[in-house]
Amino acid sequence: LDVSMDTWSYFHACLVSIWLHRFYVYSAVAFGISLWIVVQIATTRTKRKKSHGNPASSEGTADKLGNGCAPPQAQEVHVAGVKIFYGSQTGTAKRFARALAEAVTSLNLPVEVINMGDYDPEDGLSEETHSRNICVFLVATYTEGQPPESAAWFCKWLEEAANDFRVGKSFLQGLRYAVFGLGNSAYVDHYNTVGRRMDRWLWMLSASRIMTRAEGDCNVAQSKHGSIEADFEAWKAKFLTRLQALCRGEKKPCTGKCKKEKCKSSGKQSKESSDHEYGTSEHENTEAEELFETSSEEEAGGTDSVVDVEDLGDIMGHMKKAKVLLLEGVWNGQVLVTEQAKLNCLMNFALFSGYKLIGSHSGVKLCRWTKSMLRGRGGCYKHTFYGIESHRCMEATPSLACANKCVFCWRHHTNPVGTEWRWKMDQPEVILQEAIENHQNMIKQFKGVSGVKAARLEEALMVKHCALSLVGEPIMYPQINRFVRLLHQHGISTFLVTNAQFPEEIRRLEPVTQLYVSVDASTKESLRRIDRPLFKDFWQRFLDSLKALAEKQQRTVYRLTLVKAWNVDELKAYADLISLGKPDFIEVKGVTYCGESSASSLTMANVPWHGEVVSFVQELARLLPDYGIACEHEHSNCVLMAHSKVRLLG
Repeated sequence: LDVSMDTWSYFHACLVSIWLHRFYVYSAVAFGISLWIVVQIATTRTKRKKSHGNPASSEGTADKLGNGCAPPQAQEVHVAGVKIFYGSQTGTAKRFARALAEAVTSLNLPVEVINMGDYDPEDGLSEETHSRNICVFLVATYTEGQPPESAAWFCKWLEEAANDFRVGKSFLQGLRYAVFGLGNSAYVDHYNTVGRRMDRWLWMLSASRIMTRAEGDCNVAQSKHGSIEADFEAWKAKFLTRLQALCRGEKKPCTGKCKKEKCKSSGKQSKESSDHEYGTSEHENTEAEELFETSSEEEAGGTDSVVDVEDLGDIMGHMKKAKVLLLEGVWNGQVLVTEQAKLNCLMNFALFSGYKLIGSHSGVKLCRWTKSMLRGRGGCYKHTFYGIESHRCMEATPSLACANKCVFCWRHHTNPVGTEWRWKMDQPEVILQEAIENHQNMIKQFKGVSGVKAARLEEALMVKHCALSLVGEPIMYPQINRFVRLLHQHGISTFLVTNAQFPEEIRRLEPVTQLYVSVDASTKESLRRIDRPLFKDFWQRFLDSLKALAEKQQRTVYRLTLVKAWNVDELKAYADLISLGKPDFIEVKGVTYCGESSASSLTMANVPWHGEVVSFVQELARLLPDYGIACEHEHSNCVLMAHSKVRLLG
């Protein structure tokens, strides 16, 4: 018992002593922890310096594969694989693609070699934006600067996507690529044009170069390395080095001149891709680099050049000045004494890629729904609503001119405008013949394209329907009746759309398969703001056009385009206008945003959701007892209403 009491007394005394001196205990513990932290920081810095000075001794190096790529168990994979696309006429690009594939395989990376002719870029390339693959394009330039036959569709699709404002400019953002072009400098005017254009189109869609474009030359006398094979081998070595750097997670090539743990590469980075995540590779200050690698900056002086951001202001200034001179009747220092001359300049100045002009005032273009149905996919709303086969539909107009300047015009007002016909008139027989020929030529380009159905391609060559709604006001064409008769004689049905500013022309118009009137607003003020008509008596013309439509003994349609915050609250006024024209059908469609333009203040906020369009139609149907909802096409953001007499007749 005495021993127990002594032990307890001892511990009690110790505890009391610690408590009385607790401040010193706390200080000692804090000092020890601080000292440990300082030692750890100093040790870490020492290890980093050693690792930076001698990469071979870095602890992390032992965990890397021999090719510089992170091991499979690493949390982040910087490069999932490499896809090599080739477009070849004589087999050289194909041979290079296989050689590059063997070299990539030696780095323990998955690799796939793809013939551009067997690939659908519309679906495939978009998937590469998040696949972490590196896409390599080896493409030759063939006769007259054209791509090889196997790469023709791939290049055409890429060009149209890059120049079509309806395709988002960030469509390929995230795709990483490199381009090696094959050409012959003996053909100076067309040397490596396909590779250069492909590089530009990819960049325009926000894809990111991993290194500058390279060019191989079949002309031994001018080849930078003595032959096209040597050019390719030199580029391949640089590509593999760049690929290894990407595998390690390096976003820019390192020149070895690093300061304070930050890599500072020498050379100039391409201005075009400086905003992209991976950017372009930078030129090394070596003769070999300058001999066979070029950037788009060097193309700035050519007709196919890419404009740098710094030069964009000057370019736009020249364009604005040119347009002002054109409107004043002056072009290239010459006075344009005729409206025909002005029209010719406007068409050359403004029309987008892929638009086929006919004569002096007509045009034809291939619709994207035509391309879709050629692949066995869905058609446009006309197919859903009326059974029109999109792949057999020709979109055309006999008049590019229009009397309105609508805020949602997908031409951004680049087509001519006017209130009367002032131009030299082409004969309807010529317009029809050239329209069909141009349409068929565009269809034939799909032969051999991946996914295109042979049976539908054959059917598409026989046009069965013509949508006279491409652009402009077709009813302005003085020979519109003869043109429509010719279409019907060829077994081609017709849907004609007019902007409701020519009531007398509507009355004189002979029956078409289906006659549309655009009803873009229901009040005078909203029509003025949305359609911006040129006629001073536009509202009376608008009402007279609707009355003229009611007098037509044929199938008629109102087309309502809903612009959010502009015309979606005018239900009662719309109902009154519908009672005035008594159409058989009413198509209600959400406005399509066509990109930014100085000619329009519309934004994506003005585009209604499909659910909002459906709600509008449901409310409108309550005000129109003779009409009901017949069908909808969600992809086109469109709903169809039909009169009871049409529904009863089936």
